[in-house]
Amino acid sequence: MLKIGITGSIGAGKSTVAGIFKVLGVPVFDADATAKNILNSDPVLHEQIIAVFGSETYKNGLLDRKYLATLVFNNPDQLAKLNALVHPATINAANAWAKHWEEHGSPYIVKEAALLFEAGTNVGLDFIIGVTAPENLRITRVMARDHVTREEVLTRMRHQLDDTKKMERCTIVLDNNEKALLIPQVLALHQQFIS
Repeated sequence: MLKIGITGSIGAGKSTVAGIFKVLGVPVFDADATAKNILNSDPVLHEQIIAVFGSETYKNGLLDRKYLATLVFNNPDQLAKLNALVHPATINAANAWAKHWEEHGSPYIVKEAALLFEAGTNVGLDFIIGVTAPENLRITRVMARDHVTREEVLTRMRHQLDDTKKMERCTIVLDNNEKALLIPQVLALHQQFIS
């Protein structure tokens, strides 16, 4: 079974590409969504987060994302502490998920992760698809999607590997600049992966 990664900087369109693979019936693991779920559902991680960041990080048993973001996004040490807790739990979930699909005979699976290289979860993948788009377009997309300011988007971008460096590490690069159609590009990759 082939293991394919999809990554890209914030606003590049990696979720759109992953969505096309889902429509084609390919199992897709969303690392970001899984991490968010684990933060609320894993009691051990819940306790670890409270031990490091304080009881204010959870309200009524659910993570207060805005509060936690204020603690970590402008503090590299705090962000590193958060990642050291969340990444291992997400990696364990991804490994269990991949094993399930391997046992069910899937020809290939896709793992979508914004921080694929940063978290070291690119290891063991057969191909890595990088999704890129011009920075101004990415900023505009995220501002519209998340209802945040330009400065907030730029702050998030500073915590990710530079887009050019990220794309250099990918096996395949898809340009989501709204000029080249994504669906034909993904269909061609799908045919390549199943043959």
